[in-house]
Formats: sequence, structure tokens, C-alpha cells
Amino acid sequence: MAEHLTIKTAAGTLLSAVLAGAMISIGGTVNLSLDNRVLGACFFSIGLFFVVSMQLWLFTGKVGWVCQRGGRYALQLVLTLAGNLTGTLCVALLLRCTRAADGLTARAAELCQTKLADSLPSLFVLALFCGVLMYIGVAGFQTFSDALGRYGAVFLAVTVFILSGFEHCIANMYYYSMAGVWGDSRAWLTMAVMVLGNAAGSVLVAEGYRLSRRLLE
Repeated sequence: MAEHLTIKTAAGTLLSAVLAGAMISIGGTVNLSLDNRVLGACFFSIGLFFVVSMQLWLFTGKVGWVCQRGGRYALQLVLTLAGNLTGTLCVALLLRCTRAADGLTARAAELCQTKLADSLPSLFVLALFCGVLMYIGVAGFQTFSDALGRYGAVFLAVTVFILSGFEHCIANMYYYSMAGVWGDSRAWLTMAVMVLGNAAGSVLVAEGYRLSRRLLE
């Protein structure tokens, strides 16, 4: 039950989520730093590698199981979003104080301009498919017994979502923070749509898979 979420568990979830946001931000940084889009997508996967290896609380890696785990888990997801945002914001603020700031902020601003100008239905659908891939990547890591399968699932999920132009809400928290667009009210609206899209895609695959397994028993 939701009321069983202790202060200790809440604090642990929040701290883990901050670290997860920071890890995704590192992946986002290398993606912004490389001119080659394919290489950027490949190296971005380092963020999710750290997250799954360290079992950190990343919203897009956890939300698929919300229907199966109840109220306490849902509260942890709320804390996870807050922690992920904090982690991405901290990394962005630190990097904006370095010599790399000009290049990173310029590229982030270019990305954010496209996202902010997009329609909300478009963002939702792009986020939904990202949610599908994130669930597949994390579930694959948890399911496969061999290292190649586990990390291959993570690598493919990340590279495919980036090269496909799908929207990942936590990565975009970092890009929005690096570009400094949070003062625009549309930034918060588009972010909310992407959070919902990521959640919907992940939950749809998780629940669809669970139902298919029951029907086949």
C-alpha cells in the first residue's frame, strides 16, 4: 500500500533517481558532443548501462511495472521523476560553468527548438514508442541470462530510440536544462506530454505481454 512508503525508502529512491538522472545526462552530453549521429546514439547508451548495472531508479526504466506493483510503487515513481529532474539539472548547471558550455548549449538549444515547436500529439506518439523501447531494453536486461543478451538489449533500445527520433523525457530534461528553456511554459507542457507518452508506451507493452502470457497458458 502507498502508506507503507517509509522515509528511508523515499530518501533512497530519491537519491537513486538523482544519480540515474546524472547518468542519463552523461549520455546526453556525449551525444551533444559528437557530430556523427550514429556514434552519438551508440555512446548515449552508456547512461542506461550505468542505470541498469547499478539498479538505479530511472522513470522510463521503472514505469512499465506500475500496474503490477501498486500504490507504493506509484509514489516511488513520482519521487523518481523529481530525482531524475534534479540529477539532469545539476549536471547541466555544472557543465554550463565549463569551457564546453558554448558548444553543448548551442546544440541543446537546436534540439529543444524542434521539440518545443512540435505538436503535442506528435510528441506523445514519439514518446510512446520510446517508452516501448525502454521497457524492452530494461526487461531484456532483467530476463536474459548471458551478458551479451542483457547489455545488447540495453544498447539496441537506446540507439534505436535516438536514431528514430523518439522522445525520452529524462534525456529531454537534460537538454531543456542545458538549453535553459524552462522559463518557457511550453517546456513544461511538452515535458508533461512526453512523460505520459513514455509511461503509456512502457505500460502498454508490459501489460500486453503479461496478458498474452496468461492467454497462452
